[in-house]
Amino acid sequence: MHILSFVSAFSLASLALASPVEVAERQAQKLRIMPLGDSITEITCWRAFVWDQLAAAGLADQVQYVGSQNSNPQGCQPQTANWDQHHEGHSGWLAIDIANNYLANWLRSTPADIVMFMLGTNDVVRGHTTDEIINAYTKMVEIMRAANPNTKIIVDLVIPLPFSNGPIQAINSRIPQWAAGLNSTESPIVVADCYQGFTSSMLRDGVHPNLEGDRLIASRVGPLLLDYVKQSLGQ
Repeated sequence: MHILSFVSAFSLASLALASPVEVAERQAQKLRIMPLGDSITEITCWRAFVWDQLAAAGLADQVQYVGSQNSNPQGCQPQTANWDQHHEGHSGWLAIDIANNYLANWLRSTPADIVMFMLGTNDVVRGHTTDEIINAYTKMVEIMRAANPNTKIIVDLVIPLPFSNGPIQAINSRIPQWAAGLNSTESPIVVADCYQGFTSSMLRDGVHPNLEGDRLIASRVGPLLLDYVKQSLGQ
């Protein structure tokens, strides 16, 4: 057998024996971004508008959203028709439960290079304390870094909750110092301020953002994500 033919045959055989995840990584070395959260991630349009920013920067073909969900419940219609709809948003779920019971398996199934999350609204509604929520954040970061020591993390300040905003403000007041304390060169954490300037008129039902609210969230998250993507791609 000609040596090139042998190498080609060996490569094909190796690919055939690889797991689906390994095959996907060999075929498309795209940067993996996980939108993580509750219904404010699942049934909203901000992640679609962030994808528009990636596309406008010429980066859409080098990145992908990852997660066990692949949906567009709000029928979002961003400028990018074929935007990636994968995510790890779960309506009604608590940060505490995600940290303790789910995140490790999600990251095992759909590894991520960048994770961006907003969580805590449901925890507040169900009476959990600020300390419990911040501790859940810490555990999530530990899980992310165990799965990928170079994970880049964007944590959002939680949007207002008109009927129980004191606890939301308490969480948000803790996040910057918390993030700074866990920040590292290998696995940086930045904070997206999705709270400042977010008014009750940007909520469609008292909890979830309307299109105006989605655009505000995207305007705060998108630039930070673009910076991470460019750093990761060496641009």
